[in-house]
Amino acid sequence: MKLATFTCDGETRLGVVIGGEIADLAAVAPDLPRDLAALLAAGPDALERARRAAARAPRIDLEEVKLEAPIARPPEFLAIGLNYADHIAESGMERPKFPLFFNKQSSCVAGPYDPIHLPRVSAALDYEGELGFVIGRRCRHVPRDRAHEVIAGYLIVNDVSVRDWQFKAQTMTLGKSFDTHGPIGPWLVTPDEIGDPHALALTTRVNGEIRQHSNTKNLVFDCYAMVETLSTVFTLMPGTVISTGTPGGVAFAMKPPRYLKAGDVVKIEIEKIGAIENKVIAEPAATALI
Repeated sequence: MKLATFTCDGETRLGVVIGGEIADLAAVAPDLPRDLAALLAAGPDALERARRAAARAPRIDLEEVKLEAPIARPPEFLAIGLNYADHIAESGMERPKFPLFFNKQSSCVAGPYDPIHLPRVSAALDYEGELGFVIGRRCRHVPRDRAHEVIAGYLIVNDVSVRDWQFKAQTMTLGKSFDTHGPIGPWLVTPDEIGDPHALALTTRVNGEIRQHSNTKNLVFDCYAMVETLSTVFTLMPGTVISTGTPGGVAFAMKPPRYLKAGDVVKIEIEKIGAIENKVIAEPAATALI
């Protein structure tokens, strides 16, 4: 299934994408949760009910709805640095012996086609096309060979980075967590449609120009290893988003750097999932709340 959160006629709810349409689950199963994290937390029976409901639900053309972030406020939004060899090389860093995890504040989450803000405090705005996955059940101490059991599905992440804030802070969190700097989507694709998550082509384009092109087979620490390590430390909750790192081709490593500017359009496409596309705009004055 391709599980999506969408808004139509002023109401946000869950649907299943089928071809160029979305099956409106609320129309035939109003008792199902309308929040994807809550649906996952309700367990496999709820997902099976959603699957059955999609077969008889009325469908709406995707052009008539607004696709939202599949999970608007994940319990955690975790990511990893230096997880492709070519990105390690272009960064001038050593290959990590242990995964380099950090968190993005969940308030950075944006929809798959929402604008990205160019911060008023920085011009060092960068893209990072990444495969993300979502935890489907509460879990702890998950061995690698069972990690696939706790993954609800896969989506695309743009780990947008404000490089000067990332490099001057003691951790990467500040430079990774500006509002709008976590576009995800366009939907959550369940594992049965993905097959091997470590064999997916990934391409990032800026204004149509290919900047990144790789495959998830090149991950240093794969999805299952990441689940094993993280769940050793803390309980993973349904709806947690985990991003798997970016390949080479980011803007800061170019000579000179080719940072994003207002008007640029970033499109990230991953095989078997789809694409997200976000336009960069100047941070609106309305973001100042005082």
